Amino acid sequence: MYERIVLLAGIPDEERLFERIEEYVLTKYAQYVEIVRFSDYTVPHEETLYLLYLSDQNIRELFSRETSASMHVGILPNEQCPYVRQSFGIANDLFEAIDDTLDGEESILVDLLTCNGSLVLGNIVIGDIHGMNRGCKKCDNFFQKIKNSFSDLLNLSFQSYTFTTSKGNVTETAATGILIFEHYVSGLSQNLLKEEYSFCDGRLHALILAPSSIVSYVYYLFLSDFVDKVFSKKLPKSIGWISSSKLEITSPRPIFYTCEDTSLSADALHLEVVPDAVHVHLGRNVKHMTLKKTNEEKETVRVKDLPHAEKVAMLANESIPFFSVASEEDFKELFVALRESSRLSSIFITLIILSTLLATTGLFQNSAPVIIGAMILAPLMSPIVSFAMGVVRGEKELLKESSTTLIVGIVTALMFACLFTYMMPLNLLTDEMKSRLNPNVLDLMVAIISGVAGAYAHAKSEVAKSLAGVAIAVALVPPLSVTGIGIGWWNWEVVYGSFLLFMTNLAGITLSAALTFLIMGFAPVRRATKGIVWTTLFLVVITIPLFFSFYNVIEQNKMLRELKNVERLELESRTIAVRTISVDLSKEVPIIYIKTVSASPLKENELQAIKARIYQLLERPVILDISSEIELR
Repeated sequence: MYERIVLLAGIPDEERLFERIEEYVLTKYAQYVEIVRFSDYTVPHEETLYLLYLSDQNIRELFSRETSASMHVGILPNEQCPYVRQSFGIANDLFEAIDDTLDGEESILVDLLTCNGSLVLGNIVIGDIHGMNRGCKKCDNFFQKIKNSFSDLLNLSFQSYTFTTSKGNVTETAATGILIFEHYVSGLSQNLLKEEYSFCDGRLHALILAPSSIVSYVYYLFLSDFVDKVFSKKLPKSIGWISSSKLEITSPRPIFYTCEDTSLSADALHLEVVPDAVHVHLGRNVKHMTLKKTNEEKETVRVKDLPHAEKVAMLANESIPFFSVASEEDFKELFVALRESSRLSSIFITLIILSTLLATTGLFQNSAPVIIGAMILAPLMSPIVSFAMGVVRGEKELLKESSTTLIVGIVTALMFACLFTYMMPLNLLTDEMKSRLNPNVLDLMVAIISGVAGAYAHAKSEVAKSLAGVAIAVALVPPLSVTGIGIGWWNWEVVYGSFLLFMTNLAGITLSAALTFLIMGFAPVRRATKGIVWTTLFLVVITIPLFFSFYNVIEQNKMLRELKNVERLELESRTIAVRTISVDLSKEVPIIYIKTVSASPLKENELQAIKARIYQLLERPVILDISSEIELR
């Protein structure tokens, strides 16, 4: 316990509050509190605890004047000291803060930070770090905050900086924003910097933000706001990290920065830690944090993923792109692979023929495993992905080669499926064929997701083994084989339905793969716009009949649910089991296929009773196709 407790009061009109503080300390801790006005304070006394009921400005003035280990302080919360409260983790409740100070634990000898000779109690923000800075200043309302957030995102830009540490380590990079602090920063340091954080390690900390795109920046904000509150293993690649006792920051342009909500500018920032500045009783919000005291000077410099060399000059003074830009090495490797995939070759023709024959055989055999084998064997996915890259980059040569390969592949598949059907002495539409005659919006969703997966797998060699799964999911050759079968039978309903499914897959994969390449940075937005627009228009045209088909699926499900109410009919003489097999909405009047089970053949009045019951349920004209089974017992 301290021999003397002094309440330094710098905020007027709080006499009643000071009396409550005196009473609380005397009652709970049996010590008297002496009240001294801040204007009357001179020098600190040893074995005295100073309870500071002051503003940030008063405390800054006090610490600047008395940066010595002889002074022991406790912070009392008030509206005029938000940065000190945040920096030292002070409780919001006044009496909780008093308990944290007088609970018997010793005060901590903490370091303080100076910037260009001025003491900093909070943090320093250079540029825009949009969400990393958990400062005290807030917008007037939620909508204003959202508006400012979007404005900040759209106006993000890089500036080149040079960082020089106390040990002479020099880092030249470009960044959109920098956060510098010595003490606690609410939320950020708890989540991202647990292993680096201390009040008394003699180091300041600089977080350097250099996102590759607005998309990656938003992704970082998501991680910092949600994921890192639970998992905080390491810093994202877009953030550099420097810790040192001193740091000098220079730039070819004036450095605009904010220090505790005050906007300033300078040609250079000289940051330095004042070690062992003052004894502070920390608040309960930071008492659980690790406090590391060391006599040796340490530095941490983690900047390998930040822009360097030529890239700094390229990014300096430029706005951040909406999508990231792929490295030249990654782009060259992918582009060479896709150009090779786009070329027509004997291997491609051979695989098309074999996969078409295998798929057609499986369709006639009604065998799903055989059809899956044909999907894996089919080589159509590669030229489609190459075509998508041509679309997004406007590469005429790549578009020409990939489209030629696709057209030859499609014609070859149709021709061999048609010839196979012409020679096959079967003319039965199997279930596997029927399943490819009525594409809807769900099939388009499969194509879109598969296109994203296909583009990503081509761009990332480490996941290329997933291409077989993509081929199975999207199923390009089986619809073409059904189209060939329809041509062989001269059945234009089969041709239309199956070829619509193939075109759905083609358009969905092309657009989604092109957008994936765009997001991954393999093409600038302006260059990709024309190709994306034309592909989108084509997909819109394809989607129109898919919505009608999807509406039919919804109607079928609705009718099937309603028909479950007639699974058993109680007639005068007996009970008849009724099971709905399927509903065909392709005709003007829906056809309902029903199977009945009874002990003897149905009579005319019983059939009319079934018809009347179904008409009553559906309230619309339908055609019934009833097949009867006789169950003998």
